[in-house]
Amino acid sequence: MSRNSFKTALAKREPQIGLWLSMAEAYTAEVCATAGFQWLLVDGEHAPNDLRSLLAQLQAIAAYPSHPVVRVVNGETHRIKQLLDIGAQTLLVPMIDTAAQARAMVAATRYPPDGVRGVGAAVARAARWGARRDYVHVANDEVCLLVQAESTTALANLTEICAVDGVHGVFIGPADLAASMGHRGNAGHAEVQAAIDQGISTIVASGKAAGILTADATLARHYLALGATFVAVGIDISLLANTTRKLANDFGLGADAAMSAAGASAY
Repeated sequence: MSRNSFKTALAKREPQIGLWLSMAEAYTAEVCATAGFQWLLVDGEHAPNDLRSLLAQLQAIAAYPSHPVVRVVNGETHRIKQLLDIGAQTLLVPMIDTAAQARAMVAATRYPPDGVRGVGAAVARAARWGARRDYVHVANDEVCLLVQAESTTALANLTEICAVDGVHGVFIGPADLAASMGHRGNAGHAEVQAAIDQGISTIVASGKAAGILTADATLARHYLALGATFVAVGIDISLLANTTRKLANDFGLGADAAMSAAGASAY
């Protein structure tokens, strides 16, 4: 758990295809880790996770090539410190609307004098509980910080957010963006999609990595063609729900299992 291969891939603009983990279970996280996705998003914002369940999922994924990305519940410095200490190298921080907020997140991920992260490596999994003697000297470089732009305010400030040193990628959140634009529940609206396309183009032009989630394979390929680098193409709990309901429906049980692909782009 040293060099951040995901961060390296983003810097090289090598597309990384991922899966969203919302089931908050280490067992299912490990199942998904066997699938071969290049990254797995462990959701600490909307899934019922706490610090210990996030740790368990990091431990479960560690034996596999998939890189874990942890989404924090919000941009609080103490939460970020704890996640870094338990071994998360790549963080996704939601609801970043301004460059000032982005700079605060950069500071939260870095040890002084470059930031404000508390130093507790001797008791941290990230440093192998002191076995990695160089950890405090290399930790700042190992962190990959991704921030979410998911409002009209964020898109208006996108160029300035992308210019923040220490932000390595910007993820566009379709559902919240749609709500912010007056199209709540309709991320597929033409105005929302046009804003997403423009946002991805702005991020790519800045030299930073652009990311997004969609369960629509056609849209995913469209975003990749625009230059998006880290794209999640499904959600574990939606896959389970859809497949289970379809199976029941095939035997004449329950309600119609069909769920729109747009519903799986809710993050």
